[in-house]
Amino acid sequence: MRGAHLVHRDGRWRLFVALPGRVAHWPTHYFTGPTVPSVQERSQALTKLGFALTDGAAWSWTEDHERVDDPSSPVILIALAPVVPVVGSAS
Repeated sequence: MRGAHLVHRDGRWRLFVALPGRVAHWPTHYFTGPTVPSVQERSQALTKLGFALTDGAAWSWTEDHERVDDPSSPVILIALAPVVPVVGSAS
């Protein structure tokens, strides 16, 4: 399944689409500014990358740690949503 990931790390937000079987280069967009990108901003970035949320999809949020198995390390915020390629895009 293709999934859009929004990750806050090192003071900025990065949106990327994880493509199964293709790990060398995933479509990626970096947002400027420290605030969480709005749903509309995320949607616009996905469109530029050639994707859209699946019908009825919502972003789910979780947190993780910068260093695996180290609960004292900084928290990384992560959002995930299922996406589909936009018809006619090169993705």
